[in-house]
Amino acid sequence: MILKLGMGKTVQEVEIPEKNIQDILMPNEVSYGLKGAAEVRRALRSPTGSPRLGQIVKPGEKIVLITSDVTRPMPSAVVLPAVLEELCEAGVKEEQITVVFALGSHRRHTEEEKKRLAGEEVYSRVRCVDSDPLDCVCMGKTAQGTPVEITRVVAEADRRICLGNIEYHYFAGYSGGAKAVMPGVSTRAAIQANHRMMVNPSACAGNISTNPLRNDIEEAAKVCGVDFILNVVLDEQKEIVFAAAGDLIEAHREGCAFLDRLYQKKIRKQADIVIASQGGAPKDVNLYQTQKALDNAAHAVRDGGMVILVGSCREGLGEETFEEWMTEAGKPEELIERIQKEFRLGGHKAAAIAMVLARANISLVSELPPDLVERLFMKPYGNVQDAFDDAMRTCGPDASVIVMPYGGSTLPKLCREG
Repeated sequence: MILKLGMGKTVQEVEIPEKNIQDILMPNEVSYGLKGAAEVRRALRSPTGSPRLGQIVKPGEKIVLITSDVTRPMPSAVVLPAVLEELCEAGVKEEQITVVFALGSHRRHTEEEKKRLAGEEVYSRVRCVDSDPLDCVCMGKTAQGTPVEITRVVAEADRRICLGNIEYHYFAGYSGGAKAVMPGVSTRAAIQANHRMMVNPSACAGNISTNPLRNDIEEAAKVCGVDFILNVVLDEQKEIVFAAAGDLIEAHREGCAFLDRLYQKKIRKQADIVIASQGGAPKDVNLYQTQKALDNAAHAVRDGGMVILVGSCREGLGEETFEEWMTEAGKPEELIERIQKEFRLGGHKAAAIAMVLARANISLVSELPPDLVERLFMKPYGNVQDAFDDAMRTCGPDASVIVMPYGGSTLPKLCREG
C-alpha cells in the first residue's frame, strides 16, 4: 500500500506491506452541514450560551478581535469578514476595531504575514497588530497564582472577541477558547506560571473537565474578560467544517465535542511502528510545532517501539529556550530531571520529547541538518521510505504499523476489548 504524508508544502510517499498495517488513523466519517464562511455565519446567527455578537457590542466601543498567529492553521481570512460584518451592522465603526494576532511566546510577524493572515480586504479596513509581551497590563491573578498580564491593546479594549481553531493539545486538553488570552496575549512570565502545571498527569490531550492547567487558562480569561468567541474545527484539507460561537466555555465545549467525533480514534493495541505526520505546512514549520504530532503518536506506540515523525521544520527548532535545552542535554533523562527542578517555557517541550524518548525510539524525517537531529537524540532521515525500511529491519518482518497522516490533529485512544 502506498500512502501519502504531508511534509511542508510537499508530499512524501511510503510503501508499506498491507499485512503489517494495523491502522491508518484518518478522520472519522462525520456528516457536515455548511462549510467555510457559510458555516461561520450560521454559528454567528445561532450562538451558544450567549446573545448574538451584534446585541453585545455598542457603537463607540473599542473592539479587539484576538486571532491566531502564523504557526496555527486558523483560517482568519475566512472568519474575520463575517465577524466584521456583524460588528458593522451593530453600528461599530471600523476605526474602533483592532485585530490582534496572539503571539504567545512566538516570533513577531512581517507586515506581509499579517496581510496574508487577515486577508487583504480586512487588512486594508482595520488595524492589524501583533500582541506585545513587553507592553502589558496586570489585571489580577488566578487562584493558582498565575498573573493575568495582558497585552495593552487587549486589556484596554471595551470588548474582547476570541477567535481560534480547536484541535487536541498535549497538556491543555484542547486548543481554542480561552487559549487566545492565555497564552495568546499574555507575558512570558504568566505563560510560564500556567504551563508549569503540565507535569500534572491530568494535564493531557483530550482531558478538559479535570485538567488543572486548562482550568487556570479559563480563569485567566475570565479575569481579563471575554465577551464572545468564535472557534472552528478544520478537516484534513484545512477547510472549516464546524463553527461554534458564543459563550467562552459553552461554545468551546461544543466545538470540542465535534472534534472528538471527527478526530478521536480508537485503537485495539499499540503498534511496533507509528508513522506520524504533523500534516504539512504551516503546522510543521519548526520542531517546536511538529512536537504536537509526536505527543499524539506516543499514545499509539508500544513501549520500546519506534515513532517516525514527519515534519519539514524548515525554520529550525522554533524557540530559543527549547533549542538551548535540546542541544545542551547530554541525554534525554537530563531534560526530564531539569523540568522538575526548573520549569521554563520552551524547556517544557524539550521535556515532552524526552518523555516520549523514555518509551520509544524516534526517527525524524525533516529538512533539519542530520548532525543537529542526532544531537536531539533522534535518527535523521530525508524521506519517509528510508526511515520506514530501517524501522522494519529493526522491528522485524511481522512488525505492526499505525499510520497517522494528520498526527497533529488525531488522538489515538486505547480501547482494549474484554
